[in-house]
Amino acid sequence: MRKLLAATALCLATTPAFALNVCVEGAYPPFSETASDGSIVGFDIDIANAICEQIGDTCNLVKVDWDGIIPALLEKKCDAIVASMSSTAERKQVIDFTAKYYQVPNEFVGRADSGIDPAAPGGLDGKVVGAQRGTIHQAYVEKHYPGVQLTLYGSQDEAILDLTSGRIDLIVGDAIQLEEGFVNTPAGEGYARIGEQFYDPEIHGEGAAIGVRKEDTELRDKLSAAILAIRDSGKYQEIEKKYFKIDIYGS
Repeated sequence: MRKLLAATALCLATTPAFALNVCVEGAYPPFSETASDGSIVGFDIDIANAICEQIGDTCNLVKVDWDGIIPALLEKKCDAIVASMSSTAERKQVIDFTAKYYQVPNEFVGRADSGIDPAAPGGLDGKVVGAQRGTIHQAYVEKHYPGVQLTLYGSQDEAILDLTSGRIDLIVGDAIQLEEGFVNTPAGEGYARIGEQFYDPEIHGEGAAIGVRKEDTELRDKLSAAILAIRDSGKYQEIEKKYFKIDIYGS
């Protein structure tokens, strides 16, 4: 089946090119960020362009704030979302998703010397935790840590700023994004993962995938086939190595 899907994507690459409007966020490094010249760069962007090339289209990037990215898709301001969006049961009530293009665990990050232990009974009670609004991370904290004071942000960058300013105790998010986009950078000196990494399938879903409108089943299948095709060709791994030291595709 995998080979059949890949072969289908290769055949589709011969069709006439047109612009696929792709909604991206531009505020989630190293997956998607806005460079000093105003261009949008990152893993998500490179993957989107590789997929568009695979199916014989060009990508027209449409930068949208996270809060408005699903509405933008439904209002046909774009044809697909490539923004590290997890394919979850809740979101599938509104939009559809392709096969995943990566899947990683999640974690809390705070001051390395904080002494906070999320695994201890009531270990986060009364703590102020920052999460990006409308994400699986907000849902995870609400489900598992009802005793925390949850502060929500429009972007992960805003949450990180409040963490480094001492306004909140922890932030929660995608482990790779937090470590590569913050902890392992000069701005992250003195900060570290707090507790163990975690993954709740009911909350975190089936991995990051490309979002499409429910009626666009042909596009969904074409993009799913293209994801497998760039994995098989090695293009995916070539892009991945630019940003990460490990394979983030998942099992």
